Amino acid sequence: MSLFMHLNSTKTYHARFPVDLMTECTVCETLAHPGTPTARALGITRPYGALVGDFLRSKGLLAPGCRVLELGCGYGSLMEGLLRHHGDVVGRAFMADLSPRLVTRQRERLSGVSPRALHVMADIHELPFRGGAFDLVIVNEVAGDLDTIVGVDASAMPGDLSSIVEKYGLETPTSGPFAFNLGAVRLVEELCVLSGAVFLSEHSSDPVVPASMPYLATGLAVDSFPRRIPLSGHDEYTVRFSHLEKVARSHGRTVHTGPLIEVLGLEPRPSWRFIFTAKACSTEEQALIGEFLDHVREYRWLLIS
Repeated sequence: MSLFMHLNSTKTYHARFPVDLMTECTVCETLAHPGTPTARALGITRPYGALVGDFLRSKGLLAPGCRVLELGCGYGSLMEGLLRHHGDVVGRAFMADLSPRLVTRQRERLSGVSPRALHVMADIHELPFRGGAFDLVIVNEVAGDLDTIVGVDASAMPGDLSSIVEKYGLETPTSGPFAFNLGAVRLVEELCVLSGAVFLSEHSSDPVVPASMPYLATGLAVDSFPRRIPLSGHDEYTVRFSHLEKVARSHGRTVHTGPLIEVLGLEPRPSWRFIFTAKACSTEEQALIGEFLDHVREYRWLLIS
């Protein structure tokens, strides 16, 4: 066991400190509405929550009267967009978050959108809901915040972690210390009992590059293990999606996954390839496009049904 092994937790940060998502460059807030600079540069005309709703509806996961739970809701922009554009099929929306400040902000933001939104203070590691309570659970840009074991010695894993790896047949590095997304794995285990379907998106350590945009693979590690993302007041980690897929399948679930760019419905343009590969930005709009492509190319979506 590594002498430097420790558990990275963001619980104290989210529960006790002012959370500023604008310092984290989340996809959800970057595209919160069509008027954001990045949305205008990309030509996106619907808010992120509506785009996620479009995607889920196309997969048959937003059915009339469905009960939807979002975990770790941030400023509430995803659920706002979802309910404004797909509220006709959502029977009840639940929003669970650990941060009292964010719950207050979510409540204020959703107050004029839908009376069907119920706000709950809850730790994602200890969910207070019963199995089968929801038709769909949304976990957007949250899995990287969950408990991550850092500095694991590949040749001497602790017994509890070794048993998880063996149980699900999870691949691990053959040498050197690595990080393991314990919280994300445990959450998928729980959601396989709690919900009918799950939509999860996050930075991945094993990203999938869209076939229509192969240039996004340049300099990108596509088969790696979680890496640290230093942020204001806390650290997050990228997520090994292949681990989550195996956990869900072992629970008898069907799994589909792909690049988050698909959910956004972005049609690649020749100018984007030039901007990204040449790193040539002569305007603010081009700079925004280049920065966003570099950021979003690491994101994946995962559907568990």
